[in-house]
Amino acid sequence: MWLADNWKDYEVIDCSNGEKLERWGDYLLIRPDPQVIWDTHRNHKGWKKKNGHYHRSKKGGGEWEFFGLPNQWSITYGALTFQLKPFSFKHTGLFPEQAVNWDWCAEKIKNAHRPLTVLNLFAYTGGATISAAKAGAKVTHVDASKGMVAWAKENALSSGLKDAPIRWIVDDCVKFVEREIRRGNKYDAIIMDPPSYGRGPKGEIWKIEDSIHPFIKLCANLLADNPVFFLINSYTTGLQPAVLAYMLELELKKFHGFVTADEIGLPVSSNGFILPCGATGRFELKQK
Repeated sequence: MWLADNWKDYEVIDCSNGEKLERWGDYLLIRPDPQVIWDTHRNHKGWKKKNGHYHRSKKGGGEWEFFGLPNQWSITYGALTFQLKPFSFKHTGLFPEQAVNWDWCAEKIKNAHRPLTVLNLFAYTGGATISAAKAGAKVTHVDASKGMVAWAKENALSSGLKDAPIRWIVDDCVKFVEREIRRGNKYDAIIMDPPSYGRGPKGEIWKIEDSIHPFIKLCANLLADNPVFFLINSYTTGLQPAVLAYMLELELKKFHGFVTADEIGLPVSSNGFILPCGATGRFELKQK
């Protein structure tokens, strides 16, 4: 398992009975997590000193209960600064486990020793975008949500990347890729974190089980002759690491690289557990 274990401003403190206790900077949050199916004694004092608690509803969705939590605050990861806000579906605007992928991509960008163009699809609030830009890449950030792209711009500004070469695009990712192919544009690297289900700005339906393999095949047409990497992340339960690896191997074999895939996770500080947080497949060019 690939661990996001370099955080200083974030930690999973404890987890029990469908919930996890997290520290986000100076604040403690309790949020539901479907992986936490075990029930243990909640001995850590943080369970009683929470600043925010997201209560899942049996009818679907849920709501926050706050105890002195600000409307917005920030945390850092190395040279990156992220703006956080609790919003409707339990999220804060950041997936901390993705730091293990940010670090991997940043290393590939720095070790390329040449300018790289990176395409980040389903880019959300821009964790991978600003990490890649901070590493020196020229990044195209694409997400169907205008609000998420605006949030990503806030994160770039907070991270000292106001003038970085980032192209911000609000668009359906499939349609954008199709247009880029027609334009003849190429990228040295592609990052994607597709949702299980979603709709584009004009009602386009995305269902990952039906759409992801054709989309990877489509994106392969955007890769330069010697692409540095292609990374796909998924939180969809049915897409195991091996499935991601097979799709990358099938569609990128002409580039003569190699593929690895594994779960990603976060360490739990109170008990030494590892909380699984989805799967990632990685293609990288073989070093000469």
